[in-house]
Amino acid sequence: MMFDQALQGHPSWLDLAGTSPRELSVARWQADADEGDEILLDACTGPTLDVGCGPGRLVAALLARNVQALGIDVSPVAIRRTTERGGVAIRRDVFDLLPGEGRWHHLLLADGNIGIGGNPAALLRRARQLLRPSGTVVVEVEQPGSGLTIGQARVRTGGTLGKWFPWAWSDAESLTADGFFLLWQAERAGRWFACWERL
Repeated sequence: MMFDQALQGHPSWLDLAGTSPRELSVARWQADADEGDEILLDACTGPTLDVGCGPGRLVAALLARNVQALGIDVSPVAIRRTTERGGVAIRRDVFDLLPGEGRWHHLLLADGNIGIGGNPAALLRRARQLLRPSGTVVVEVEQPGSGLTIGQARVRTGGTLGKWFPWAWSDAESLTADGFFLLWQAERAGRWFACWERL
């Protein structure tokens, strides 16, 4: 899978065509939730779906707070890592049929996962289908002024290049979030986050 080597802790970079390679935060993914993650965790007070959960640090942290949480990821490595740390996760694409459709209180798109599928607007439309009315989607975004970049990306681990796949980066201002109301945008530990409420 695209991110499997990174999910196993190997230093990796994401090459998005037309931009400089970006080192993936592999060590942070493997570690427990940190200061920057606290803003994500604090925003989730009810049943939460973590899309692209990776090794499951956020799922595990939410469960430790007695918040019901489920991780989904297309990578079997991610699912195994999440369950090994006590989290709950299933191997599923966000655009597939999922448990609790229309009933989730919160949906997380951390670690750049707004880029999944290379179409942030479509991903947010899907998020709206998964959330209950007044549910929130909490997104890790690029710093203000970064704009929206959509293209083909691949993961590079050492000298190994993965296959190309669609991906995107975006700041909050450049996201099309129809059917949502922007509640807040904030910076924490050098990372940027935004939260939208489903109308």
